[in-house]
Amino acid sequence: MSTLTEDNLESNYKGNALLHLLSYMKPYAGWMLLSLVLVLALTGFDLYRPTLIGNAVDTFEAEGDYGVIMDTAVKYGIVLALSFLFNISQTWILQKTGQRIIHTVRRELYAHIQSLSSRYFDLTPVGKLVTRVTNDVEALNEMYSGILVRLFRNIVKIIGLAAVMLAMDWRLALVSFVLLPFVAVLTVVFRKIARETYRLSRTRLTDINTFLSENISGMRIIQIFGREQRKFEEFDDKNKKLFKAYYREMMVFAIFRPLIYILSVISLMIVLGVGSRDFLNEVISIGTLYIFSQYIQSFFEPIQELAEQFSTLQSCIASAEKIFTIMSEEPSVKEDDNPVILPEIKGKIEFSHVWFAYDNENYVLRDVSFVIEPGQSVAFVGATGAGKSSILNLIGRYYDIQKGNIYIDGVDIRRLSKKQLRGAIGQMQQDVFIFEGNIESNIRLYNEDITSEQIKEAAEYVNASHFIGRLPKGYREAVSERGSTFSAGERQLLSFARTLAHKPQILVMDEATANIDTETELLIQEALQKLMKGRTTIMVAHRLSTIQHADCIMVMHKGKIREQGTHQELLGQDGIYKKLYELQIHHEVSGH
Repeated sequence: MSTLTEDNLESNYKGNALLHLLSYMKPYAGWMLLSLVLVLALTGFDLYRPTLIGNAVDTFEAEGDYGVIMDTAVKYGIVLALSFLFNISQTWILQKTGQRIIHTVRRELYAHIQSLSSRYFDLTPVGKLVTRVTNDVEALNEMYSGILVRLFRNIVKIIGLAAVMLAMDWRLALVSFVLLPFVAVLTVVFRKIARETYRLSRTRLTDINTFLSENISGMRIIQIFGREQRKFEEFDDKNKKLFKAYYREMMVFAIFRPLIYILSVISLMIVLGVGSRDFLNEVISIGTLYIFSQYIQSFFEPIQELAEQFSTLQSCIASAEKIFTIMSEEPSVKEDDNPVILPEIKGKIEFSHVWFAYDNENYVLRDVSFVIEPGQSVAFVGATGAGKSSILNLIGRYYDIQKGNIYIDGVDIRRLSKKQLRGAIGQMQQDVFIFEGNIESNIRLYNEDITSEQIKEAAEYVNASHFIGRLPKGYREAVSERGSTFSAGERQLLSFARTLAHKPQILVMDEATANIDTETELLIQEALQKLMKGRTTIMVAHRLSTIQHADCIMVMHKGKIREQGTHQELLGQDGIYKKLYELQIHHEVSGH
């Protein structure tokens, strides 16, 4: 993973976030080009309508012919009808194209998040990632479905209006432009303030989403310890900060828009004053004065919209900076350019002088070496923090080691295909995650190669079929989020069935039976004895009674393997294992 902080990464994207966003438009260049053509046509209609009426007024005044009025009315109606059709077409094209681009961005972002390593999720709050995939991506929708094209339209419109006004009467046009320097200064100031305001509101939104994600998931703990009021106060504080950020956004618009409107009114007053004098002096016609009065109103409207669109564009760029901050993250565990794919993973595991630290500094494993033969069952025991679970994480290559080598069937796991490696390992953990859906989908886990018969067979192996059979809909029984309607033991049985249904070559159990009662554990141990045959099995357990049958027991202490052997051999060594065993026996006898 990159060592740059998120703030540094966001600052790196200030200059090129827009370029990244524009790159997503390449597949839809044809549609966007067509939309721009429609924009030019609509802009032409906007420029033509005042001129059409102004010329008709001058012609009628000079000739007194009512036929000119009728002809102008027909032409004006045709222009309005064409504008209506072109506007519908443009809106449909933009919305469809914008939604497709947003769909692509969201897919790529989620796919990239899935590719990131476990270390990234250890350090990044879930709420922040949810905000990036939902709110920040949705903020880009306005840019693709309107801002860019309207930005182009307003620029063309301003240039077109200025050119027509200069061509008709350059003196009156210069008078019309006298307030433009003030507009330019206001726009620059507004852009700067608006960008910082949008960035602040996005940050506040991320904070509140992160807070909600964490605290709603942990609501039971909050209620157990009676901390509802304290957590509400924290939420209220974040909510107020978000309110202030949005209020600041509103105030920026509330000040800027009226200021531009006042300048447009003042400019119109100047034009009418100077134009009326010229008309009375017969320098210009009444039609020209009408055209200028219409154009001056139309002239400031796109300027006002342009500034607001720049503001919205800043909002999109602020969101894009945060999105591309994640997209720039590189997985710390990278796939080899030409990964080795073994014909079959047999299950031989070798650690050779392995050193590992989660933060690259404080080593939790120190010069660890051992060999596990295919089909062998090995258990790791030791005090909390000794490094047992870290070994399990390294076997699946969820983290990379700093020193040494890890081999699977004689091949360094850094050269193996991650998909094949992890597909060959069945992990059963103490903290079970059950997805929303039904029991069958949780066991299958979107692997359509697993049939319903195989699901039932796996459930029967681990005796999960006992409680599944009592449910009204059996394997089709609905499962709520995290499986909250099931007991801890039932969730663990489902995770066992899920693992076994995928037919792994290597079984990994990290305190897998900790949440299961003694009677259920006996049933599972019986099933596991069958399933462990021919499979390499690695176990971590604090209750030594659950691992006494292992072919080899390795005793971990402060990141090193201090002892290894069978249960009886270790008891005969009178070392750490014997002390742990006697301590547990004493607690069981004394009833603690």
